[in-house]
Amino acid sequence: MNFPFFLSTRYLRSTQKGSFTRIAGVLSIAGLAVGIAALLITLFILNGFERVISQKIADFDGHIRIRHFLSEPIQKEIAGLDSVQSAYPNQISRTSFVQGQALLRKGKRAEGVIVEGLEPNGMGFISSMVVDGESTLNPNEVILGKRLADQLGIGVGDKIVLFDIETLHGSQKRLGQFTVSGLYHSGMTEYDHSLVFIPLENANMLFAMDGKISGEVLRLNDPDLYRSISKDLSNQLAYPYMVINWKEKNRALFKWMDVQRWPILFIFGLIALVGVVNIISALAMIIIDKTRQIGLLKSLGLTHGDLKKIFLIKGLIIGIGGALGGAILALSLAWLQNSFKWIKVPEDVYFMDFIPVDVSGVDMGIIFIFASIASVLAALWPTMRANQIEPARALKYE
Repeated sequence: MNFPFFLSTRYLRSTQKGSFTRIAGVLSIAGLAVGIAALLITLFILNGFERVISQKIADFDGHIRIRHFLSEPIQKEIAGLDSVQSAYPNQISRTSFVQGQALLRKGKRAEGVIVEGLEPNGMGFISSMVVDGESTLNPNEVILGKRLADQLGIGVGDKIVLFDIETLHGSQKRLGQFTVSGLYHSGMTEYDHSLVFIPLENANMLFAMDGKISGEVLRLNDPDLYRSISKDLSNQLAYPYMVINWKEKNRALFKWMDVQRWPILFIFGLIALVGVVNIISALAMIIIDKTRQIGLLKSLGLTHGDLKKIFLIKGLIIGIGGALGGAILALSLAWLQNSFKWIKVPEDVYFMDFIPVDVSGVDMGIIFIFASIASVLAALWPTMRANQIEPARALKYE
């Protein structure tokens, strides 16, 4: 076994009575582990929030929407869209939609809503959100948000009436009677209170679109392709078509998540930094505790290079041990939270009722590497102090 490595491990697991070496090593590893765990858990929570919010918004809005620049009706056939779709085989699913504002009425109660008419192939996303009734839409059926239904006292099977708001003050009102086939709950209050779904044909008649549509919804099998596909669509589709992806549509929300990520990481990164500083303190205490032994080893011919290796290896062992311990602690807490959902949050504020934790192997790898490098660097100053020890004076040390 390499002598510097043997001596490093020997010092860290010293069992000599009254020796501070072992407890200093254990405490420095524990301190670093807590700091690493705090940083990893923070990253996992940020990843979880972004994933859940992105997924819920993309479920409703799709990843990309194509519509008229002035929100006017357009023809179902959009020149250039087929060529972009063929350039990304098995990646894009598209469905037409009709969207308009309406007044929903049940008895004497009424509420303004946004009506979205979809084709049958575009209703798959709602199936996981339906909490009562069916997720499929037949002619003259409607799916409402459960919050809206509770507010108006509506249940599955009830009849409701939708009025086109643009015709309310005219002599010829456009309206349609629908049967509630299902109630959905997404956790996003804005959608649950205002968005209702009906078949595309019914929406076309309600808003007098004359066979036209409001636009096309594109959903991607790989959401990471949204930038390149949006760019290709913008290059292919001329005015008056407008291409917007779900992140651009909700730019303020995603900008807020990006901005708040860095201060949070900085604050919890300081906790990890405290663990690195503890390594300096621990190695300094080890040097004080082992001054006589260091002097003896130097008098027997131990070189400065070998002494430097001893303490750098100590720092690396503490860094790896702390990083591994922090990773295990973070993974354990993440598993417990995802399994039992102990930590709850207000759904009206966060669009979810518990804190999601998404483990990232990339984040763990980066933090592990940085922790190891920082631990080795932290060992440099104690190493320089150890090299300054003179054997003659050290052997007199008490």
